[in-house]
Amino acid sequence: MTILTQAARAAEFVVSVDDHLSTDTVTLAAGPALPAGQLLAYDPTAKHFLPYPVAPVEGHDPLPAAAVLWAPQPERKVDTPVTAVTRLAAVHGELLTGLDAAAQAALMAHLIIVR
Repeated sequence: MTILTQAARAAEFVVSVDDHLSTDTVTLAAGPALPAGQLLAYDPTAKHFLPYPVAPVEGHDPLPAAAVLWAPQPERKVDTPVTAVTRLAAVHGELLTGLDAAAQAALMAHLIIVR
């Protein structure tokens, strides 16, 4: 018998959210496929979001986690608009990708509580 494993579904990580206040359409940088629940960091220089953690650039602090990707995304050749949880939400930590202590603290600054 073949065992199939289903990937995380859109917003499966959400404990509590207000669709009108908690989510925004953001620009996700071109790159590899990402699962729902991937933490995102905002790069103010390029004005887009990247998968967290982002390798620090010499002379600059690492980019903090700032959002959570709402739905899985395929590989992207160009920057793409996507939905992300950006504030006022509770999320299930075990279903997030990239979560560490620094990310949890950074998300709290956006009123995204990790449970």
